[in-house]
Amino acid sequence: MSMLSNRKIVLGVGGGIAAYKSAELVRLLGKAGAEVHVVLSEGGARFVTPVTYQALSGNPVWSDLWDARMPNHMAHIDLGRDADAILVAPATADFLARLAHGHADDLLSTLCLARAVPLIVAPAMNRQMWESPPTQRNVAQIRADGVAVFGPAAGDQACGEVGMGRMLEAEELLERLEGFFVPKLLAGRKVVLTAGPTFEALDPVRGITNVSSGKMGYALARACAQAGAEVVLVSGPVSLPVPADVKRTSVTSALEMRDAVFAALHGADVFIGVAAVADYRPLASAEHKLKKTADTLNIALTPNPDILAEVAARADAPFCVGFAAESRDMVQHAREKLARKGVPMIVANLGPATFGRDDNECVIVENSGDTTLPRADKLTLARALVAHIADRLNAA
Repeated sequence: MSMLSNRKIVLGVGGGIAAYKSAELVRLLGKAGAEVHVVLSEGGARFVTPVTYQALSGNPVWSDLWDARMPNHMAHIDLGRDADAILVAPATADFLARLAHGHADDLLSTLCLARAVPLIVAPAMNRQMWESPPTQRNVAQIRADGVAVFGPAAGDQACGEVGMGRMLEAEELLERLEGFFVPKLLAGRKVVLTAGPTFEALDPVRGITNVSSGKMGYALARACAQAGAEVVLVSGPVSLPVPADVKRTSVTSALEMRDAVFAALHGADVFIGVAAVADYRPLASAEHKLKKTADTLNIALTPNPDILAEVAARADAPFCVGFAAESRDMVQHAREKLARKGVPMIVANLGPATFGRDDNECVIVENSGDTTLPRADKLTLARALVAHIADRLNAA
């Protein structure tokens, strides 16, 4: 279940071309189970009409400070009274300036000034406007006032320039808003984790790999970041977007993954080995493509390093969590792996049945006993695992 389910979100739309993204955001918020009420500025209505937002949200759109549909003519009070958050996207340079100085001359600015709920802004403007000293002063002021700022991002802009100032995409805003409501169980902690497969080259075009999609590892990286942790994700070759506020190091082979993990471990509180690391690699990789010259091909293999066991054996080892994907006797093999690798926790799942899926079920195996996590989407499982890890860290 999404953290946005059954939450009331007031979405303010400022007067910028990025308003077209806000229409998609309304759709995504509704899909996540949120109740969305749109407050449209005069400028915002020049880009996307109220009819669009009403059709997407299923609720009336508000823009007039004196709107008679609100019986007491206090839309600026009543709209935010039982909301869980107010998000202004796009938040223009002008809106940020008015917010920083407490101006209240339309419904949206008055609503933000009269609020008793969290306020979030997603800036969107030309790069010179974003980089200008007045805008930077205004952003610093609203941050100091407790306003959360999502973005902006760098990239192509409607004016034809390239640079900072793009509003985050609707999917990114949804992820960040969802994370805003996640309890910060790992605040102040650093988490290093691995995800995806490794690829061990036989020659320049072929190699040994596996069918790991990386979805569980990426869900865990997202859950850890949303729980307030500093997250370093060492990822094998997958086609997944990097979760918000996660630093990704991309690798290919097990040896590269090992080097990247050890480079990131300084100051880590938790290491989670989710990646499906190949147990073996070719003893030698051919310089050129191997040709089909015989009915059989014999390849000498050598063991890859056991990254999890090496991390756990360090004198300054963080809290280590391993994953075990098994085709049978799942818990038994996981318990053997727990002892063999010298770690406090192994998460066991039926590997072939879960690779590539969006859901899973697993068992947390510890010396103190087993905890079953029933079938759910992988992000939900990741959040449950984060809560479990946080409990162990706090008990240490």
